[in-house]
Amino acid sequence: MYFHWRNTYFLSEGENDGGCQSESDSTEEVEARREMVTSPVVNTYPLSSYTFGTKEPKMEKDTSVADRLARMKVNYMKEGMRTSVEAILLVQEHNHPHILLLQIGNTFCKLPGGRLKPGENEIEGLKRKLSSKLAANSLALQPDWQIGECVAIWWRPNFETIMYPYCPPHITKPKECKKLFIVHLSEREYFAVPKNLKLLAVPLFELYDNVQRYGPVISTIPQQLSRFQFNMMTV
Repeated sequence: MYFHWRNTYFLSEGENDGGCQSESDSTEEVEARREMVTSPVVNTYPLSSYTFGTKEPKMEKDTSVADRLARMKVNYMKEGMRTSVEAILLVQEHNHPHILLLQIGNTFCKLPGGRLKPGENEIEGLKRKLSSKLAANSLALQPDWQIGECVAIWWRPNFETIMYPYCPPHITKPKECKKLFIVHLSEREYFAVPKNLKLLAVPLFELYDNVQRYGPVISTIPQQLSRFQFNMMTV
């Protein structure tokens, strides 16, 4: 039995939702439950273990937000909802996780990734986008992109800048679905950054709740990663 108040549901007294430990639970049952909720592990290596170079500029297709939204509308009419994938690349400095962000100009930062081709596999598409953004032209220097789990899904209901971590129930034709994946980096890699971009290593504490600087998608990554256990590796 429950009561409904302002879209919030309250269990009535005396009901047990199964989430709390019962006095009758045995030690074995408690330990088994703990094993089921063990945090997934992410190995993070020192920033100094990676090598960074440059490559030819990769110009943005749009010069303004308005141009980007206009192009999105044109593509939507041709191909339907835009599907994009972005990567969370983790390194560590001073035993604290940092995320690699691409900076355009002096202010705007974004995760590496981009739009998928119609029908393209998400994992293969993200690898293609990462190589386009951060890999050297030489095949011998291609990073080993190990795509992990999807940690967040964001929706764009309309041709506007605002996105939500859920699709509003009244929206039947969202304009974009964006998925964020953890990418497990190897111990050593070479990254080639387009000359017109900068690659920043930003600590989680700098991103947390910093919507004004990084926007809602990037500033909520610390919460999305809170269930992970970070192993601070040494080289």
